[in-house]
Amino acid sequence: MWIADKYIDYVKKQTIQDPEESWKKILMGFKANKLRMNLIPRKGISKGYQKLEAMMMSFVADSLARPDSYIWGNIFAPCELVRCFQMGTLSIECLACYLGGYHLEDHFIDYAQNAGIAPTLCSYHKTFVGAIESGAVPVPRYAVTTSLSCDGNLNTFRYLEKKKGVPFFFLDVPYQDDAASVDYLAQQLKEFAARLEALTGRPFREEALKESLRIENETRRELLRFFELQSRHYYPGELISHMYMMMGMHLLIGTREFLDLLRYMMEEIRTYPRFEGKRILWVHLIPFYQESLKQYLNANEQYQIIASDIILDSMEELDAARPFHALAGKIIRNMYNGSYENRAAAVEKLAERLHPDGVIQFCHWGCKQSSGSSVLLKEKIREKGIPMLILDGDGIDKRNSHDGQIKTRLEAFLEMLDAEGRERKKIC
Repeated sequence: MWIADKYIDYVKKQTIQDPEESWKKILMGFKANKLRMNLIPRKGISKGYQKLEAMMMSFVADSLARPDSYIWGNIFAPCELVRCFQMGTLSIECLACYLGGYHLEDHFIDYAQNAGIAPTLCSYHKTFVGAIESGAVPVPRYAVTTSLSCDGNLNTFRYLEKKKGVPFFFLDVPYQDDAASVDYLAQQLKEFAARLEALTGRPFREEALKESLRIENETRRELLRFFELQSRHYYPGELISHMYMMMGMHLLIGTREFLDLLRYMMEEIRTYPRFEGKRILWVHLIPFYQESLKQYLNANEQYQIIASDIILDSMEELDAARPFHALAGKIIRNMYNGSYENRAAAVEKLAERLHPDGVIQFCHWGCKQSSGSSVLLKEKIREKGIPMLILDGDGIDKRNSHDGQIKTRLEAFLEMLDAEGRERKKIC
């Protein structure tokens, strides 16, 4: 691993000194990591999670190597529709995480703030804006974003259009869930498809979207079954494994490739022993770099994340016969849209199905909707008799997370779960 660490340090130094000349080196690192994942298996984690990491690394590396093959989007952008035009969607949050792999997030965040970006903007967005503003990352032809969840989406894409000339399509997602709202968003999606036709010169094929939605329905059902199996079997993964699963569910959902991987994982997990430790349901973003969390949740037979709400933020069964309305309904009924009661109810439903021993919510700095409503969720979860821990930190900027504080609170929470487990055994 020292070779990779040396290369990371080299690329960071080069990017800071000469950002416009560093892109080829950044991309070379992505491609090398893709090759490494395919040739040198990781020890200590399941083969399924290794395959997932290799798949996501390949998707990002292959897309970035061909600028005309993708458009930018936010994590909730409709990748199914974009794929009908033989293109992929790269979310700005996803790319920020990959740049964080080079430890460049602090440099890009500072660069963005020095360029006038507000310090209160989400650090994923600031990392991305800093990378673009510095010239380290090239710009594609087009972008799409939604108003869903994050109030920074529209401002970030407006800034990129003004500064770098990247036109974007804005999907205004209604707050209310009713027939008129679904019609309104479905019409926007049709307009977006027409815009992509003009951009690519390729005709829209409705059957391709219908097939994608049929595969998506299968994928969502299989994922729920996988979560159930993961609550019963020890299936070694890492914090970052769950982040890759979240990326896959938002960037590759509706592809046969991703569905086949999930089915492979379901077969493999059945070969693993019964999980006898504490099952954790994770809420919101995953700080993949956090050392204390990695210590307790990376391939640990005592504590295992069994599911995350941001991986399965929509449980909508899609009617492929009406693809635009189905896609509109999915976006509107995403648990991150509308009242926080919707999200609390969805997490509660997951808890009822998976029976976790504890729930951990990570409140990402700058994400107002998560932090502001965490107490409401905690009350809901307590009514179910499930302990819940709220952790404050930053999903990508290490300077906004205090590892010592997180470690102290996490250890106390896990000790409480262990003590409750011992008490139940005595009663039984």
